Amino acid sequence: MKRTNVIIMGAAGRDFHNFNTFFRGNKEYHVVAFTATQIPDIDGRKYPSALAGNLYSEGIMIYDESMLPELVKKHDVDQVVFSYSDVPHEVVMHKAALVNACGADFIMMGGKRTMLKSTKPVIAINAVRTGCGKSQTTRRVVNILKEMGLKVVSIRHPMPYGNLVEQAVQRFACIEDLKKHHCTIEEMEEYEPHIAMGSVIYAGVDYEAILREAEKEADIILWDGGNNDTSFYDADIILTVVDPHRSGHEVSYYPGETNLRMADIVVINKIDTADNEDIEMVRENIHDTNPKALIVDAASPITVEDPTVIRNKKVLVVEDGPTLTHGEMEYGAGMVAAIKFGASDIVDPRPFAVGSIAKTFEKYPEIGILLPAMGYGEQQMKDLENTINKTECDAVIIGTPIDLRRIIKIEKPTVRVTYDLQEIGKPNLEEILHDMFPKIKK
Repeated sequence: MKRTNVIIMGAAGRDFHNFNTFFRGNKEYHVVAFTATQIPDIDGRKYPSALAGNLYSEGIMIYDESMLPELVKKHDVDQVVFSYSDVPHEVVMHKAALVNACGADFIMMGGKRTMLKSTKPVIAINAVRTGCGKSQTTRRVVNILKEMGLKVVSIRHPMPYGNLVEQAVQRFACIEDLKKHHCTIEEMEEYEPHIAMGSVIYAGVDYEAILREAEKEADIILWDGGNNDTSFYDADIILTVVDPHRSGHEVSYYPGETNLRMADIVVINKIDTADNEDIEMVRENIHDTNPKALIVDAASPITVEDPTVIRNKKVLVVEDGPTLTHGEMEYGAGMVAAIKFGASDIVDPRPFAVGSIAKTFEKYPEIGILLPAMGYGEQQMKDLENTINKTECDAVIIGTPIDLRRIIKIEKPTVRVTYDLQEIGKPNLEEILHDMFPKIKK
């Protein structure tokens, strides 16, 4: 019987998971290629045979997404499976139209075939866009669960930018583990806060193998989502974070709207810095889309080490990379700090950008005068360091989730901005989780 030829469109995360959970070992299908976008330097690699299984002794090539029509024709492709996140609905349908015009089916997989079952209770932290505030929400939930006397083990959405075989199952419990696994800036931003809390976090490529390892040491599993992707695990409680700074995006981006529709709890974050009109639009969209969800109002107030480093100074603002690029945020915690503490000017880094950082500005011109902390590899980290040090400014505001000074050398006065989730009014997360947990305990 002829196998169905498939291409999986991805960005080195959801695509590999969909393959592992449904296509690997499935003799009815032949995955002829992956395509890649969003993340630099993913294409040109192979999904290795050691992870792809017996049906793929040569592994599976990963190509740039721009080659999709050529690949569909070359391999007589029957189905193209869309498997990445944080994409406007309209863009998804443009890609569907392209695939259909090439003669293939356009497929979007649901949770029934891709969500894994755990032997332990699972809480999933998702979002409707990149940069909504999942990280601080996750930290808040971890603390609540720990106060309940539970051993919490978190599992982070994949960021497999290195050797995929070596990254199949990764466990992070101390800072040394970050170096052991050759983590990029993007990985450290997600793992380090958990380590600093004294918590264990897993990540990698094979999320069933990861889950089985995590279950050995956990009372409860916390899924820490990436982008606005859906959970890889069948969750007992789904918490979705929304952002009123991008009102309307909660019902116009894929698969963020799916997360909103599935949510048991919706956290409206950043209420302290958003306009009332935008907050109310988000609230109305939640009620229209998922009227059964419990809504928690929250803020993410910032703290800076030393405001005098900012006051009356010409500052360079460094923000989280993915939040500014495909997350499309116009500013983050660093800019909030610059305004709040009286910077005299925000310096434009673009004239000083080098290498891959300059290319990032070319690809995402809407970033403007903020510097995205891109660090997907050693060379990009070096480019980031050189760009910062070349920029003519009095001080550097670090608005990233980790302290960049630990991994790159900054030759200027610096100040770091931190932020935590703070619920406003009732109900709050502590009350809700105390109420829900007895109902989900296995």
